[in-house]
Amino acid sequence: MTRKNTDNSDLRTLVFAPIGRDAVAVAEILRQDNRAVVVCADLVQLVTEIEAGAGAVFVAEEALFGKNTTEVTSWIERQPPWSDLPFIVLTSHVEEPRVVAWRQSLTKALRNVALLERPVQPITLAAAIRAALRARAHQYEVRALISDRERAAQELEALVNDRTRALLEANAELRTQMAERARAEESLRQAQKLEAIGQLTGGVAHDFNNLLMVISGGLEMLRGKPASARQERLMQGMQQAVQRGAALTKQLLAFSRQQPLKPEPVDVARQVEGMQELLNRSLHGDVQVDFQFASSLWAVEVDAGELELAILNLVLNARDAMPNGGTITVSAVNCLDLNSDGLRGDYVRLSVSDSGTGMTTDVLTRVFEPFFTTKEIGKGSGLGLAQVHGFVMQSRGQVRIDSAPGAGTTIDLYLPRSHKRAEDQHAVTVAPIEQPRHRSAGCVLLVEDDAEVAELVSEMLDQLGFGVIRVASANAALGALSNGRPIDLVFSDIMMPGGMNGIQLAREIRARRSGLPILLTSGYSESAREEADREGISILPKPYRLDELCAALKKSMCRTQYSDGRAV
Repeated sequence: MTRKNTDNSDLRTLVFAPIGRDAVAVAEILRQDNRAVVVCADLVQLVTEIEAGAGAVFVAEEALFGKNTTEVTSWIERQPPWSDLPFIVLTSHVEEPRVVAWRQSLTKALRNVALLERPVQPITLAAAIRAALRARAHQYEVRALISDRERAAQELEALVNDRTRALLEANAELRTQMAERARAEESLRQAQKLEAIGQLTGGVAHDFNNLLMVISGGLEMLRGKPASARQERLMQGMQQAVQRGAALTKQLLAFSRQQPLKPEPVDVARQVEGMQELLNRSLHGDVQVDFQFASSLWAVEVDAGELELAILNLVLNARDAMPNGGTITVSAVNCLDLNSDGLRGDYVRLSVSDSGTGMTTDVLTRVFEPFFTTKEIGKGSGLGLAQVHGFVMQSRGQVRIDSAPGAGTTIDLYLPRSHKRAEDQHAVTVAPIEQPRHRSAGCVLLVEDDAEVAELVSEMLDQLGFGVIRVASANAALGALSNGRPIDLVFSDIMMPGGMNGIQLAREIRARRSGLPILLTSGYSESAREEADREGISILPKPYRLDELCAALKKSMCRTQYSDGRAV
């Protein structure tokens, strides 16, 4: 049995030279070299000490000649794969054929042998033993690495077993157990991929939301002007498109990170049917979607955006499984008081079925693993079904698959029932725009590097009655504050060039003018939400409407008080 750590006994030098004064001389040389030495009187003691732990063995050949060395050679055969105990054999000048043949067989039996011929200089002997001990120390390092690897594997296996036992207690199916086990064994490469995707999509979301901000804000400004009924309808449709674009941007982020869900009561039929235009654009002309929802369908308690993304992923997978076209059926029914396979209570079963190629047993066992895909390179990331599984499990539900080669696939999502009333997720509320006010509303320092966004927000602030000072960076904002201008609120983007972001700017402003209200905005607000919450700073997500901007400004100014005690 190997030991995990190297102690003094592991690097001892065993000396076996019972004839003459060789043992005493060698031991003295090694002690002068600060080496641990054990002089063995016979072969039995030598084998016992080897089993106790040794770094090298020095032996005079005459001590072994004609002796039964079976126990020594047997130990050598039994030593573990990492071990190759070094032997240093002191030979004589005898060159008789019988002695030469025995010496060759001894060398072969001991394996790792260095021969020193008499007479040998002390410095040569010490150097040979040092080299043998260094080699033995490297073997112990290999042993430690192997032990660490085995321990890590055992710990990982224990974690996997714990997860598997939990799934067995919930009586989950084998494919779900495999997916959970794969999640527990996520590699560093996968984490790096997700981080890279997160950085990319975060930047895309920020830029895309800036574009949506310009469109949305422009529509808000146009709503205050006289327009025909046809123009009103067009603007209403454009506003709905902006909201859909903002929702799709949020869904894009779900591929790159495990974002916290925001469960709410959702009407499944209304939510999914509202995606019909999006689904039709995503399908081939020879693939159709058929909706079949039971009457009086319950609301479910899920994140509405993640539900839409899950449906989109399932429909796209079904489309790719039907190269010759066909019909995808999206259906939902109520399941009252379930009590089987880990499900207990009321659920809505949302199903997506196709008549495509189906899945083999091997594919079914891995279908929810992140980055597992049967599609050609460039045709799929392998994240779609992993997102579906993660979303459903986080929502306290369950996913089940029924599929066979040539018989199509049906994926059932069991989503927990909500006893609250579902709100309309697609309705676009048009809040009344406040009439322009007098300039007594105050002066806003607007910090925005995007010229188009800055121009639009300036117009919106002007319509709300605020005077505006525009700057394009945090440093410019600090400069504007330092010249004594009367500023009532700082409204800044979070992501800006120049090395200082919006939250860092807010900290600097508070250090200089602690009572000055600060409001931040971003097209990728989730990335800074936690830090902003710690600082007690509000974030207005882009794109926002004029009434939302007005409400956010009021809230920021009403809860702040200037250092001179004047309430805002």
